[in-house]
Amino acid sequence: MKLPTFLILTLLSVSVYAQEPAAMKLGSKAPEIEAIDNLGTAYSLSQALENGPVVVVFYRGEWCPYCNKHMSQLQDALERIAEMGASVVAIAPELPKYIDQTIKKSKASFSIISDTSHVIMDAWNVSFRLDDKTFKRYQGFGINLERASGNDDRILPVPATYIIKPDGTISAVHFDVNYKERMPVVDIIKALSELK
Repeated sequence: MKLPTFLILTLLSVSVYAQEPAAMKLGSKAPEIEAIDNLGTAYSLSQALENGPVVVVFYRGEWCPYCNKHMSQLQDALERIAEMGASVVAIAPELPKYIDQTIKKSKASFSIISDTSHVIMDAWNVSFRLDDKTFKRYQGFGINLERASGNDDRILPVPATYIIKPDGTISAVHFDVNYKERMPVVDIIKALSELK
């Protein structure tokens, strides 16, 4: 039976995002990150690793208070992280103007990358499509994901933190679908100290 064109288009528009997020394994090679950061600077994970370990953080957006709190904690620990020879990069699925809001709220001074097309998030296997019920609930709270990302795909990352050794392999992982849970800064410092 041949489906009408309008029905095919409707089905395509509501198709479920196929990727299932999952944590990458310890010891595996971290995917490359190449993008322009919030300062307009070309960021390359492989180049950053030439200077030491990198803490890679995925967060949901400036509208998420748990994200802003974690970003503030990372900023507060940034000097200690730098003393250990490491750097931080964060990735979010929102437009640069909303990343600017994250910076205002958290005072973050490390590189933050806008990944509205979720190319980086997909490569790191953290992205998922927010279900309709939760999307509507968020709308009720005044959270407009489509405005924040500039598209209507409703893709968010599982909040995740990866510590990458200079050889490009993953030495520590925090991956939790519970968006309230983040890798404590004390655990990040401990993981970095174990690389010495």
